[in-house]
Amino acid sequence: MSKDVTHVAVLGSTGSIGRNTLEVMAASEGRLRAVSLAAYGNTALLLQQACSVRPRRIAVVDPTAAQRQDWSLLPPAIELSVGPESVLRLAADPEVDVVVCAIVGSAGLRSTWAALEAGKTVALANKESLVVAGPLITDLARRKKTNILPVDSEHSAIFQALQAGRREEVVRVLLTASGGPFRTFSLQQLTEVTVAEALAHPTWSMGPKITIDSATLMNKALEIVEARWLFDLRPEQICVVIHPQSIVHSMVEYRDGSVIAQLGPPDMKLPIQYALTWPERRPGPAAKLDWSQVMEFRFEPPDYERFPALKLGQEVAAAGGTAGAVLNGANEAAVAAFLEGRLAFHQIVPLCQAVVQRHHFESCPSLEQVIEADRWAREEVLHWTMQ
Repeated sequence: MSKDVTHVAVLGSTGSIGRNTLEVMAASEGRLRAVSLAAYGNTALLLQQACSVRPRRIAVVDPTAAQRQDWSLLPPAIELSVGPESVLRLAADPEVDVVVCAIVGSAGLRSTWAALEAGKTVALANKESLVVAGPLITDLARRKKTNILPVDSEHSAIFQALQAGRREEVVRVLLTASGGPFRTFSLQQLTEVTVAEALAHPTWSMGPKITIDSATLMNKALEIVEARWLFDLRPEQICVVIHPQSIVHSMVEYRDGSVIAQLGPPDMKLPIQYALTWPERRPGPAAKLDWSQVMEFRFEPPDYERFPALKLGQEVAAAGGTAGAVLNGANEAAVAAFLEGRLAFHQIVPLCQAVVQRHHFESCPSLEQVIEADRWAREEVLHWTMQ
């Protein structure tokens, strides 16, 4: 196998990040090759991807979905495996150089862990891995002497801007947020938000769970926790700034007053490619800014009363321990309840806050304990929303 080719496992290949990853790889002139693909249950698209990309292996997490699919068109040279354990095997495959962890939610934690345990470079799009088990994940990466490269646009921007100075010179990082579709809504208007309105993001095209998180600004709360562990920052060093244009993806402020920003159109292909090709920068398919056109950048402080998720994220980042796992589990369950009509939009964050406050806190949990805390939080939300 050529050393000039980076061999990639794409876990979550049928989601938004996974599809963009395959576009980046297709434009790489053979330097990036998908040797394995994994999906949860979208087997029809996975089959199409397999026929097009011709990986060596594919995996389906959901056995029921795999059983329903007609696999007769799958090329015989491609190995198919089924079940949660099959994804872990792909993550640890000796032929793989980089694992793109793009499985949505806490389900991606075990695959991230398996990839790091095997010493793989991880291109991390699954922020929940760090939210749920940040200290454990980063400690594992250090022990295995491997890298976690962020795929989230905000954390990729911070990662790039941090290269402009020494870590001890950093005053704070500024996570930018579009503000979502309800940036100008009153408290009363937020009580009347429908599912269709919440799924209509003004600048980004994402899956439903992440889109709802962007509307509540819970995505920013989770990103605060993620940044805390990924970049070894103190919680008070992480700030959020509303930037509706979504062109400045985040910034780093240094002690001399310099603020270094990373800019680009709202296109996930750029941070994906940077994670796959780091430390090199190569031509790619991401959209480019058109500097011949007039552009206006607006920045404003967030409204913590209308969007209490931000304060909750700061509290959870400061607490550490099992708080992140409980917040993540509660939020995933609350978003599902909202999408199913069992919970109002404005109740999502208060319910998450209540579950975080009620849980039995462990300051130095094991991996099993954070997974259990996540499970407990989901059950709590389910109990509250099914009454």
